[in-house]
Amino acid sequence: MRRFNFVLMFLLSTPFINAQKIMGFTESNAKSQLEWEKQFDAHLNAKNLDTWMQFLTSRPHHVGSVQGKANAEYMANLFRSWGYQTEIAGYHVLFPTPKTRVLELLGSKPYKAKLEESTLKEDKTSGQKSEQLPTYNIYSADGDVTAELVFVNRGVPADYDELEKMGVSVKGKIVIAKYGGSWRGIKPKVAYEHGAIGCIIYSDPEDDGYRAGDVYPEGPFRPKDGVQRGSVMDMPVYPGDPLTPGIGATKDARRLNREDVTTIMKIPVIPISYEDALPLLQSLNGPVAPAAWRGGLPVTYHVGPSKDKVHLKLQFNWDIKPLYNVIAKMQGTEFPDEWIIRGNHHDGWVNGATDPISGMVAEMEEARVIAEMIKKGFKLKRTVVYCAWDGEEPALLGSTEWAEHNQDELRKKAVAYINTDGNSRGFIGVGGSHSLEPFFNEIAEAVIDPQTGVSIKERRYANQMVNADKATRTRLMGNKNIKLSALGAGSDWSGFLQFLGIASLNLGFGGEGSGGEYHSIYDSYDHFTRFKDPGFQYGIALSKTAGRAMLRLANADVLPIDFNTFYKTVNDYVGELKTLLENTRAETEQENKMITDKLFDLAKDPKKGFQSPKPKGHVPYLNFSELENKMAELKTSAEEFQKIYVNGTQLSPEKRKELNAILFRVERALINDKGLPRRSWYKHQIYAPGFYTGYGVKTLPGIREGIEERNWKEAQDNIEVVAKTVEAYTSQVKQATSIVKPKTF
Repeated sequence: MRRFNFVLMFLLSTPFINAQKIMGFTESNAKSQLEWEKQFDAHLNAKNLDTWMQFLTSRPHHVGSVQGKANAEYMANLFRSWGYQTEIAGYHVLFPTPKTRVLELLGSKPYKAKLEESTLKEDKTSGQKSEQLPTYNIYSADGDVTAELVFVNRGVPADYDELEKMGVSVKGKIVIAKYGGSWRGIKPKVAYEHGAIGCIIYSDPEDDGYRAGDVYPEGPFRPKDGVQRGSVMDMPVYPGDPLTPGIGATKDARRLNREDVTTIMKIPVIPISYEDALPLLQSLNGPVAPAAWRGGLPVTYHVGPSKDKVHLKLQFNWDIKPLYNVIAKMQGTEFPDEWIIRGNHHDGWVNGATDPISGMVAEMEEARVIAEMIKKGFKLKRTVVYCAWDGEEPALLGSTEWAEHNQDELRKKAVAYINTDGNSRGFIGVGGSHSLEPFFNEIAEAVIDPQTGVSIKERRYANQMVNADKATRTRLMGNKNIKLSALGAGSDWSGFLQFLGIASLNLGFGGEGSGGEYHSIYDSYDHFTRFKDPGFQYGIALSKTAGRAMLRLANADVLPIDFNTFYKTVNDYVGELKTLLENTRAETEQENKMITDKLFDLAKDPKKGFQSPKPKGHVPYLNFSELENKMAELKTSAEEFQKIYVNGTQLSPEKRKELNAILFRVERALINDKGLPRRSWYKHQIYAPGFYTGYGVKTLPGIREGIEERNWKEAQDNIEVVAKTVEAYTSQVKQATSIVKPKTF
């Protein structure tokens, strides 16, 4: 802590430059914009966030619930009262709920899992049993299976490689995996691919239970019977309603038969608490688990298989349920057909205070204040669209269906999409389209951290410096730029960025509000206001941050797009791929040499009984030349544009409009209509969720996953696809440059 204070004092001693320039604004418009932003900050009121959260989290509000609809109507009425043109856009989606859940250990020490969380007197909403969704994984298969149990650590592909080395197979078995390490839907997906017939996922106390800190209600972490609900739909293939891929799930939409859906899991899956997991783990025999696999329970972790069998029975009601998106528009005065879209979901697995209402109420407050400013004379050049999405938790249902249903209009009008989800206190986190990175850094310099009094950019930098190792600290010294993370999956940007090619950002504060309430009945108002963001200080900080993004994008004379940063980021990705290929080649040669040496030893002494895996195939040299040439062309064009970008603010209104039309559609050039291999819904060629990582992003995914999966033809084909994508993007950069470039006579 003393070290952090020292760094903070150093930052505070550094003089701040009160810059009056804003990217994309003329000098006079920048001055006016900054004055309005001061008023925006002054009128934000944390009491509103508190009041709205109390109502929105008062009852469970999952898809199809009474409170879910009531919440949508409550928010819609507020938006209308502030002056927004507001509608509730409804869709009809597949939302299965459990009717049978049985998990039991058979044999000499039988145990029947509770599969239930306890009511706590300290949490006033934890006892609403009749309205709560039970503990389950949505889009699990129905099933009634009995088999031996095998522990698979996090249940990712690398864990199965380790099991193979130990001689342990999961074929015909039920697997038990720890939460974490990947998105939960990857665990049953990989288990099924290895022949497992059922999957159990549990929360280990080392991750978010008593090994992390005091458990709820004494502290914020997961109690012994706390369970993480969640979706296991194969969203890396496509998100949204499983029955209507690519089209909006309207009431009369043409739907797939459920048996033809590829994204519903093929085996039964259930989440459990660490209290229920302990007897199951105690039943395991076989090798002791590797050190990295062991958790925080008082048991020696074995991999199995178990001596006694486990019985898992799940049956679901496969119902179509209504969902309710709130869509609120404030029309722009100059460019009404250019939309800046802001979204946060409103559905929760249970009462959902942190996830998602903490982000939702911050969005509502920024919308309220913008409306108040308009009444006082402030003008929006572009239309702002505030959205409250339903159905995010099951599979990004509400946002995806709205984006698919309105895709033609969005391709024409959407300038950018700004997403938030949960929020707590701490440090700003941000990911998104890298052409927006300098734009966001200006915002981060302007927003003051409520705890330290420095900018949120300075505070994030201080935190990085404190926690970095020596080499990283040396590299970071003086470099305060916030590098946007690339977006994979996990929230409502997917339909906008990865399906339609709309430049996107995802924002949120965190790092000092850790806990174990995630997707449990304990994600409540009581938990949030004690442990996450008491006083809603960081809710207001989020309103200031996302609100500035909305205001500046809405009113910029020239949209704040930076081609240079995009080039540098993608060029780094290309370098990573070449290194990945070389490392794969070196590792393959080393592994094959070891196998050959052992086979040679076996030939000399057959009694050793070595069972050799098959040598891996040769790693070829891929041809990156076409992509490298296109990247070099992009570099030249991007540098030329950025040097004269500021000239765009001096253009005539007609020319500025022409320039902006290119700038806000340039992300569309990164879309390929054929999509990625084996998942055509994901059309963005730079960012996508990994096929085996889920939430985790894969950059240049068509090439990267081709290399990782040793599909060399696919990797080479996608090098050519990305090269053509970069060429199309560069063409847009050149057109923008031709508009801004001074004419010579």
